[in-house]
Amino acid sequence: MRLFATLFGIGVATVVATVLATAQVPAPAPAAASTTAPAPIPQTGAWAERSRSAEFRSEAATAVLNGKVYLFGGLARGRESHELTTEFDLATSMWRERAPMPGPLSHPAAVVLNGKVYVVGGFLAQVHAQAQNAAYEYDPAANSWRTLPPMKGPRGSVALVAINNKIHAIGGRNPERVTINTHEAYDPATNRWAELAPLPERRDHLFAGAANGRIHVIGGRVDTPLDNSARHDIYDVAANTWSAGPPLPTPRSGGASAFLKGMIVVAGGECRNTAPFNTVEGFDVKANRWVSLAPMPVGKHGIIGASDGQMLFIGGGNPECGMSFSDRLVTFTLP
Repeated sequence: MRLFATLFGIGVATVVATVLATAQVPAPAPAAASTTAPAPIPQTGAWAERSRSAEFRSEAATAVLNGKVYLFGGLARGRESHELTTEFDLATSMWRERAPMPGPLSHPAAVVLNGKVYVVGGFLAQVHAQAQNAAYEYDPAANSWRTLPPMKGPRGSVALVAINNKIHAIGGRNPERVTINTHEAYDPATNRWAELAPLPERRDHLFAGAANGRIHVIGGRVDTPLDNSARHDIYDVAANTWSAGPPLPTPRSGGASAFLKGMIVVAGGECRNTAPFNTVEGFDVKANRWVSLAPMPVGKHGIIGASDGQMLFIGGGNPECGMSFSDRLVTFTLP
């Protein structure tokens, strides 16, 4: 795989010891050796590489709208934050550069609502430094940006979800690089932010998805990947209250998530041993349980997922622990 050079990386070695105990009972007659290999465990879902772009980048926001996949900002072109906007046309498999964001951002989040893309929060520098309260609206039809009223306070690595014609920005990390539990919602009809019930436990680099009038905020971390969380908090939009959901089977942060065919899919993350997670798990909203899905061919962190309802799209990202870059756009589908 063609990848940008890794600048630095860290890893934690794990040692597992297995102790077998044997009972002092007469041994049974030996069974005939089996010549049949055990059946493989079925993996639900399929990954594919859709395209490579001209840009190596990570920590960029991803959105998909009207047959186009968009990547916003991130670490790109030798800068720690960028205003770069690129578009991939699913029909022609062609990339092109579009109007840049009003300001540079790394670790922003993006969602689609009513034909527009909203990009919120982020940082200007590594590592999680100079948090921003930026909020921008992108109109793909006009290829133009509008600056929105800022959030109450600067923060990056937020969970961003669109539901009931509002945009919820949850959690994140503030200018002091401290993880917070702030929860605000932007209403495009009034052009205002409103503060709502805070996340029960502060986290950033979160996974999130919305279904059936509820927002699911999953995983994340309090400080470093050593603090990866399994928490699953569910926000009832009508009641403005939180409740606990089944925990994420594999605690992690900094990966991609999206709602896809009845599941909130959680892919990748930072970091296990000396490599990003390639683990993929899905929360079946109707069954209220987690299931294992087909793993990513190459684990990544520094990614944000976007879904068009039929497919999950992930662009760029860090294929190694620490800072690295990718030019690949990959997709995940469920049967």
